[in-house]
Amino acid sequence: MPEIAFVNDVFLPLAEARVSVEDRGFQFGDGIYELLRVYAGVPFHQRDHLERLEQSAREIGIPLPYSRDRWEAVIAEAVARSGFPDAKVYIQVTRGVAPRDHVPSASLTPTIVVTVRAMTPLAAELYANGGDVVTVTDTRWSRCNVKAISLLANVLAKQQARERGAVEAIFVRDGVVLEGSTSNVMIVKDHGLVTPPAGPLLLPGVTRKVVLGLAREAGVAVKEQAVTEAELHAAEEVFLTGTTIEVLPVVRVNGQTIGTGFPGPVTRLLMTRFREARNMYACPS
Repeated sequence: MPEIAFVNDVFLPLAEARVSVEDRGFQFGDGIYELLRVYAGVPFHQRDHLERLEQSAREIGIPLPYSRDRWEAVIAEAVARSGFPDAKVYIQVTRGVAPRDHVPSASLTPTIVVTVRAMTPLAAELYANGGDVVTVTDTRWSRCNVKAISLLANVLAKQQARERGAVEAIFVRDGVVLEGSTSNVMIVKDHGLVTPPAGPLLLPGVTRKVVLGLAREAGVAVKEQAVTEAELHAAEEVFLTGTTIEVLPVVRVNGQTIGTGFPGPVTRLLMTRFREARNMYACPS
């Protein structure tokens, strides 16, 4: 089955996809993106992802050339062409191609790239036993609610986590936990769920939204409020949420054991509820 790309209205094999060296995405990181998960050929919460794409575009003033219906048609055809039942779909939109200049022309045509690759889940043992995370100082810009393609700080944080034997790096600013380099963070405190609130310093994920809804449906108390680094270390449970990781248990933070050192009851409950929800979404009865 082929890895597929869609570049400016043309479908082609991913290996043949090209954009100009003068594209502002390459020159300045001037663009936005989204990542969707596909289960059994069905994009998961596609409308939520497209809504966030539109929001990011508005935030930085990139005019999206497609309606939601057009995006959905492109994604459906790209997934069908790939033939991957379980896949990840990236959408990337840059301001367009122009001679290098910090001030963009008002008449640029955005560059559109969509890619489809097979999804390879994390090892099952990581969900059964939990993983390690580390905290890092947040050095990113102050508009993290924009899903921008400028991800150097995230890349460096992820590298630091890997060097320290961890699966994720958690950004902390002035003693306050924000999010992971590629995930949102949730803790269990007093048997209830607490997660940092949406705002300009973090990107509220679609999976985060789904999990908070599932927690409320299950009768778990939910609070969206500031979480300190001390509270992270003292939590009864910690887990991460994200498009590719779903609900991932954390059992150590900076080498310090969380709770019993194994995925806790709230985490296990929400892992199960999320898997049930995604299966129903892909194969409704």
